[in-house]
Amino acid sequence: MKLLNLNDGVEPGVMCVEPALTNDGMDARNLAAKSHKGPIVSHLEHLPRGIHETPEERKNHWFVGSVDQGTTSSRFLIFNGEGDPVASHQIEFENLYPKSGWHEHDPMTLLNSVEECIEGAMRKFQRLGFSKNDIRSIGITNQRETTLVWDHETGEPLYNAVVWPDTRTKSIVRDLKAKDGADSIKELCGLPLSTYPSSVKLMWLIENVDAVKEAYEQGRLAFGTVDTWLIYKLNGGAQAESPVHVTDSTNASRTMFMNIRTLQYDDKLLGFFGIDRTKVHLPKIVPSSDPECFGRIASGALSGVPIAGCLGDQSSALVGQCGFNPGQAKNTYGTGCFLLYNVGTEPVISQYGLLSTVAYDFGQGRAPVYALEGSIAVAGAGVTFLQNNLNFIENAKQINDLAESVPDNGGVVFVTAFSGLFAPYWIDDAKGTLFGITQHTQKGHIARATLEATCFQTKAILDAMEKDSGCKLKLLAVDGGLSNSDLTMQTQADISGIPVDRPAMCETTALGAAIAAGLATGVWSDTAELQEVNRNGRKVFEPKISRKCADKRFKKWNQAVQMSRGWLQDNDNEDDECDEDKKDI
Repeated sequence: MKLLNLNDGVEPGVMCVEPALTNDGMDARNLAAKSHKGPIVSHLEHLPRGIHETPEERKNHWFVGSVDQGTTSSRFLIFNGEGDPVASHQIEFENLYPKSGWHEHDPMTLLNSVEECIEGAMRKFQRLGFSKNDIRSIGITNQRETTLVWDHETGEPLYNAVVWPDTRTKSIVRDLKAKDGADSIKELCGLPLSTYPSSVKLMWLIENVDAVKEAYEQGRLAFGTVDTWLIYKLNGGAQAESPVHVTDSTNASRTMFMNIRTLQYDDKLLGFFGIDRTKVHLPKIVPSSDPECFGRIASGALSGVPIAGCLGDQSSALVGQCGFNPGQAKNTYGTGCFLLYNVGTEPVISQYGLLSTVAYDFGQGRAPVYALEGSIAVAGAGVTFLQNNLNFIENAKQINDLAESVPDNGGVVFVTAFSGLFAPYWIDDAKGTLFGITQHTQKGHIARATLEATCFQTKAILDAMEKDSGCKLKLLAVDGGLSNSDLTMQTQADISGIPVDRPAMCETTALGAAIAAGLATGVWSDTAELQEVNRNGRKVFEPKISRKCADKRFKKWNQAVQMSRGWLQDNDNEDDECDEDKKDI
């Protein structure tokens, strides 16, 4: 399928199928018709010239929409029944960094960007001759752990969203680790204590923001992750006849408030974090796929269309890769990097630094499916750092060329611990550190080291997964923006010693949410119907270097990790350092 470039004469931010010919010679209307459930191609030649389908056939079209709300941008895509994106709109928005280690979003910016993306994609969809009546339902996928709070009575946000890599909660985490009962928390919720989950972010907000504390004491505080906020607002917010305040189990499993086995809030967990559930409105936990629980869009181009699917972004990518069988895994190279390994219908509590999480829960009598997860805080964010902070490149696409301007990393290792190190290390006192710089070092060496950092951390996660599961992965499915870099994917295969499988259509995160919605509304009856979705045009990167060479490089990486430890000491206060000196300047 041929997609238009953003500069090919369509409005900015719109990705769409060119209405002339696709790669296989079909026009865009005919491509959309691939979603038709009856035979159409066999009798096209009998229709009048210029007509590709009968009115009756056109009535049987169905499409599924997908909101993909990420850390740096929001998107809305419309998929046909073959899993092909027919129209899309994307908007980047501002990330806020008010202090060192702090990372925030404006809640209304998140909502507005999603609504604008829906409108933009629908304009293109309508130009193809379709309407909202052709869209059976929509799904939502979102950045996880990011924490929002609002007034339950008015629906107005009480503070900016605190984003998942934010590290302002380091001291809270340190205190919690020393608290009685800390050792049993991971067994209940699947997550280790760190700055990553929503629980400690909510604690910080209640302790440090007057408006949040007041709402909490008065019982007006509403809490949710990004999915909850978007679903609430898209349904009309506080003004809706019946406000919708829900989350799905994949997102709830990232809060540390939900029992990983019962998929319900756990009083012991809430008590450990000091959260009184009589003072805070927690979203109801529901399955990831349901025709009723998530409500309907209240206004705009999709007014009345049901929201029928919801998945945290990494679970959604696993679903989009059709990783429905135990032993299948995917790695998403986005702002961060997240590897999920399907372990089946019973959770596995990791002994080697990984997270236990809900992969998906399609409800309707199906058992929930669990995954082991390795989370890396910095992947594409490292490229953004080189672009915005160091001015190495003008746009992210140039990173490959810069890295290939040199034959290797020149001895440079970059531990991209901007927010400490996540799985499997969980080192919160590390900072981003460059090792091996000499007078020989060039920008290309640092660019290579930045890409390699993600690959080395992925290798560490794969090793931990092999120990936890007792099985070595045979193939790693990949997606996300950084997976478009052939150099990075080849490096990943070389370092890990595992073939890397990249689809031609990399919008697997958005596709996963569409699948969840489609399963709830009859687009697909079961996951067995999805096995051939997005299978065409995949590229496999085979390892090309010896294991001896790969092990030597990985040993050097681990040396750098150990040397990056301890940069932050317990008595360090980055924000206040030298404040007295500043007053004298």
